[in-house]
Amino acid sequence: MSYDDVEIEDMEWEEELQAFTYPCPCGDLFQITKEELRLGEEIARCPSCSLYINVKYNIEDFTGDSGQNTKKNLEPSKQQLIAVA
Repeated sequence: MSYDDVEIEDMEWEEELQAFTYPCPCGDLFQITKEELRLGEEIARCPSCSLYINVKYNIEDFTGDSGQNTKKNLEPSKQQLIAVA
């Protein structure tokens, strides 16, 4: 059963799972991989229940350069702030 439509920007990249995730009402996470997105997949499934979400994204963000730009464009910046006295 479809639970919701979710923008890819609202999902989080989980390095351990190598997938974009979004909280499921059952307590687990909807998941979709970069490879699935490259192939045009639009459904992120929950591994613990029958719910799924429709992922809204621009497929051009996931084609080309083996996805090198994908992580850079969609993950939050991991820059560290440095205090200057």
